[in-house]
Amino acid sequence: MLDFLNLDELLTDEEKLVRQTVRDFVDHEVLPIIEHAAREGTFPLHLVKKMAEIGLFGITLPQEYGGAGLNNVCYGLAMQELERGDSGIRSFASVQSSLVMYPIYAFGSEEQKRKWLPRLASGDAIGCFGLTEPDAGSNPSAMITNAKRTANGFVLNGAKMWITNGTLADVAVVWGKLDGVVRGFLVEKGMKGFTAPEMKGKHSLRASVTSELVFQDVELPEASMLPGVEGMKGPLSCLTQARYGISWGVVGAAMACYDSSLEYAKSRIQFDRPIAGFQLTQDKLVWMLNEITKAQLMCMRVAQIKDAGTLRPQHVSLVKRNNCEMALTIARMSREIHGANGILDEYPVMRHAANLESVKTYEGTHEMHTLILGQDITGLAAFAG
Repeated sequence: MLDFLNLDELLTDEEKLVRQTVRDFVDHEVLPIIEHAAREGTFPLHLVKKMAEIGLFGITLPQEYGGAGLNNVCYGLAMQELERGDSGIRSFASVQSSLVMYPIYAFGSEEQKRKWLPRLASGDAIGCFGLTEPDAGSNPSAMITNAKRTANGFVLNGAKMWITNGTLADVAVVWGKLDGVVRGFLVEKGMKGFTAPEMKGKHSLRASVTSELVFQDVELPEASMLPGVEGMKGPLSCLTQARYGISWGVVGAAMACYDSSLEYAKSRIQFDRPIAGFQLTQDKLVWMLNEITKAQLMCMRVAQIKDAGTLRPQHVSLVKRNNCEMALTIARMSREIHGANGILDEYPVMRHAANLESVKTYEGTHEMHTLILGQDITGLAAFAG
């Protein structure tokens, strides 16, 4: 694996063990089946319990709730290795940990934590996160999903789109407006009026379940509401957690493309010599090396800040924006090195390239993170409205 500046020297034995454990899992369980899963457009559901067995869900949460109690470097390295396999596999773990377990832990009641966190950690339950709507993507505060109080709790109406794990989920963390204020609700599979049809026809993230969530007069008990937060602070703090994991994950995808490119360039003979010996190919490989190394350094520093408790959302915007752009560029460049062979699923590059088109967009587009950072450094908001 690419480690040009010997970053291993910065890792503890525990962090190295986590990385190696997940790396072995990806090599033995993911890579042999992922091309078939992507071709068929199916998520390899049998991996969920295996992922749980090695502690991939709730890595940073306390052990008393089923988590592993590890630091954010461990979490990042795990996401890096999962996405070296496939963005869809990493997305599943990211959603389960950062977008479902995290808000239940951070904002839920003790009863909600005890009910759901151990089951989610063990893979006995699957969760999803409902924020994005058909007409509210980059502007989530424009959501129209709403809850109204009743004698017994709430009635929820609305719809969510582009929801990873939605059709599979036993519980959905759903954000909607109650009396004009955004609140979080736990909506369980099987509740009358709640459906989660899978979205088909994707050219990206094909080994991942993406769904719509539809709420038609769904009756929720009072205990379904997350009591610990109100307003956009709730869902946005969850997105910060997820974006952090994505920032590490895409480095893994880039590393997979680099490794494939390097091996291919050294073995592909043209004009009586390996194409790795030509200047333009070396330029591409060195650019990949350079950008992956910078991304690794950014991830490590942000992890340190996060563990120190001084992380700002803008820090994550910087690393998510940079690393997603880097990884997608490397995937495209890798396809060029592979030539026509690059479109074959014998190599991982086209699958990673297609996946990264989505990863660059979700959890905040490149443009939105640019504006977040622009406001942070200038003090002036360039957002519409």
